[in-house]
This record gives sequence, structure tokens and C-alpha cells, in this order.
Amino acid sequence: MDDDQHRQDDWADNRDNRLPSFTEVLSRRTRPPVDLLFLQREGAEDILDFWLDVQQHENLCRAYFKDVRKSGRTIREDWPEYWDYARRRGSIYGTVMGLNPHMNTKRSTASTGDMLSDQDRFNLASGGDEKAIRSPSPGAHMASVSPGTAVGSDPPRSSTPFSLSGRTPTLFANRRASRAPTVIPRTSAISRQDLIASAERIYFRYLSPAGNTVGSNENHEIYLPPSLRLHSFPLSSGHEPKSQSEMSLMAQIPDMFHAQKEYCFRAMEQDAFPRFLRAKAFGNLTPVSALVRLIVGLIVLWIGLAVGFSLIFLDVHPKSKRFFLFIPFTIAILFLISHQYELDPILVFLGQSESTPFRTLHIREPYVKKLLLGRAIWVSVLVTACVAALTLIFWAVPGHRL
Repeated sequence: MDDDQHRQDDWADNRDNRLPSFTEVLSRRTRPPVDLLFLQREGAEDILDFWLDVQQHENLCRAYFKDVRKSGRTIREDWPEYWDYARRRGSIYGTVMGLNPHMNTKRSTASTGDMLSDQDRFNLASGGDEKAIRSPSPGAHMASVSPGTAVGSDPPRSSTPFSLSGRTPTLFANRRASRAPTVIPRTSAISRQDLIASAERIYFRYLSPAGNTVGSNENHEIYLPPSLRLHSFPLSSGHEPKSQSEMSLMAQIPDMFHAQKEYCFRAMEQDAFPRFLRAKAFGNLTPVSALVRLIVGLIVLWIGLAVGFSLIFLDVHPKSKRFFLFIPFTIAILFLISHQYELDPILVFLGQSESTPFRTLHIREPYVKKLLLGRAIWVSVLVTACVAALTLIFWAVPGHRL
């Protein structure tokens, strides 16, 4: 555990002068407001949920292979079809399976092993009775579909990886709260049927064309290029594969979504993640909160200008009363500039960043705190200069009673 703590301290030290990488966010090495929870709330696209669920599927497969080896059997003896498939096609589980290191093994840019947190590695390695691993729930009453997958033409789909499948994202709900609810205790052995059920749920939730969803498994179809689309799921969790063709198809289950997962990783890294960093590392307001500030700022500015012109055209004395205009001007300019920069300097000085509209969490990432503090000081100087200029202008204008 000391080594794990030292490793985490090294990660934190290395980020003192830089923003975190996408891999660090996904592996839960970062702190608010650039951690995975903020990423899920900021960009709740289905592609991130798909990546996380495939991650859990791969963790489940990895745990299955570990269980087999701990039982004293080899993967070659327990699952010869997959052993042969892995030798021919490659597998991301080569280390766990004990494959010869010179054999063909494929490894993701953000492979499951790299993404596992230190506590996850400890849980999977220990296999203790109290340990448990989460896995995607299989969904109810899945129907069997014809074996085989095909690549070719299919119904029109969204043209962006970050498709919302025709839905409007909710502003106040965290959809991941209902994700992957099933917990498979480590006291019970993980079976191949569990692996099929996990893959089946992922396919019908994210890859099956809209309208083909079976049972209660809600569809959140994501966009994939034609070469990566799966048009049918080759097995069913309702019965155990028996024929040779079904056993051969089952050998594809552990690595079934690996290519799609890599594509989603790269798409998020190049598109969604930079937008997320711009929103959270250079600002601390949600779009809804910034819009509210714009509306309130315009209303208060109109009130301040109305009062200011009234004092001028009524020639109210003493003239020093006009200095009180700094109150509405300060509120108005602060809200308007906060909307423009999507940053509230008062919240930054209090060490807070919005997670959902008007709800805040403490800023814990060191470099992000430095960036936000610098921008907050600049916004404060800008607000002060604008307020001083407006106030002095309305004070200097000679009064003229109409």
C-alpha cells in the first residue's frame, strides 16, 4: 500500500504544472473539477457510458481468467476455443492468460490493465471472499438473435460519435447513477454465461439499431464507422452454447468490443475531452448558471442606467449621491463578465466550482486551482475598471433638470 501511495503522490506532483491527460481522468487519478464525475456530468454522451461499460466487461473477463488460473487449471484446458482464438487473433488478456510473450497480443492505447485503479488491482488479485467486482447488468428477457456479425449497409444513423440518440440531455440528473447496478460477489465463480450476459447487454444498449431493443434494456445507440458496426449479437444469455459454431462464436466475447472501445477513446480524447478541459480548467460555471448571470446582469444594468440618468436629468443634489451607482454597476458588470468568461471570481476565491447549476464542489486539482485563480484575478481587475469608469462618467456629467 505504501508503493501505491507513493505512486499516487508522484502522479499528483507531475500534474502540479500541467493539465491532466484523458487517460488520467478515466483512471480516476485526478481531482475535482477535472475528475471522471465532472466529465460524466459535463458531457453525458452515450459514448462515455459505452466506454465505461466495456471497461467493466473487460474487467469481468479478466477476473474470469484469474479465477481459472487460481483454480489450478490453464486457460488452454478450461476454454480451448478461446485459447486458440487468442493465439491466432491476439488478445488484450495475454498477461493474465499466461500467453507466451512472443505470441501476437493486442493492447489498447488505454487498456484495461492501465485503467484499473490500484484498489481494483488489489481486489482482482486477492480474490478474497469479501471482494466483489461490478459487472454490467444483462437486462431482462433478452431474445436470441441469429449467429454471426456482418458489415455492410444498414439504416441511417447519427453522423457524430457523440450522438444523443435523439434525446435531450437532462441538466440536473446524473445518468450514470443507474449504470451497471449488478454486483457479482467474488465468493461465487464467474461463469462464461456471465460474460455472454455482459456482452449482450452492451450490444443491445449501445450497438443495436434504435427500435431493435429487446425487453427493458433501454437503447442508447452510439455512432460507429461502418467497419466497426455489429449488426447482430451471435449468442443469447438465455441458453448455454453447445454446438461447435456457437462455441467458436463465444470465443469472440472477451475481445468483442475492444476495437470499438479504442475508437471511442480516441474520439473522446480528440473532441469531448478538450471541450471538457476548457469548461472546467478555465471556468467554473455551468452553461445554465452563466445564462442566468447574463439575464440578471442585463436587468441590473438597465436599472443602474435608469437611476443614473434620473439623477442627471433631475439634477439631484448633492452630486456625491451618484457614487452609489457603483452598487448596481458592480453587480451588473460582475454578472456580465462572469457570463462572458464562464467564471465567477467570488466562487474561485472561495475555492469552489459548479458541478451542476448552482451546486458547487471544492477545487482540489492543484494546477487547475492556479489557472482559475489567475483568471479570477484578471476578471476582478476588469470588473473593477469597468465599474470605476461607469461610475466616474455618471458622476462627471453635469446635471440638467428637464
